[in-house]
Amino acid sequence: MTGSYHGSLHERLIPANIATAATTLVKTGMGFLGQIIVNGSTMGAVTVYDGVDVTGTKIATIDAPTAGMVLPYGCVFKVGLCIVTAAATDITACYV
Repeated sequence: MTGSYHGSLHERLIPANIATAATTLVKTGMGFLGQIIVNGSTMGAVTVYDGVDVTGTKIATIDAPTAGMVLPYGCVFKVGLCIVTAAATDITACYV
């Protein structure tokens, strides 16, 4: 096996932790959002966009996240992955 990795998609997901109230550009360009894990802290709405900012196409809104939630999405984004956390909600977005 040279120059390639043939593991499952879930084995290749990259974790991105966000733990503050922020607009976070997780990735530019096309990709795949596997899941979002809610870790805890101050809970507030989480909004996910296909874009490099909040003008992109909305993928999801999590109005009332609770610690321990694992939200499987399994969707492709085309422009980028931008996540807005309205409070210091500690989440991990798993993408590739």
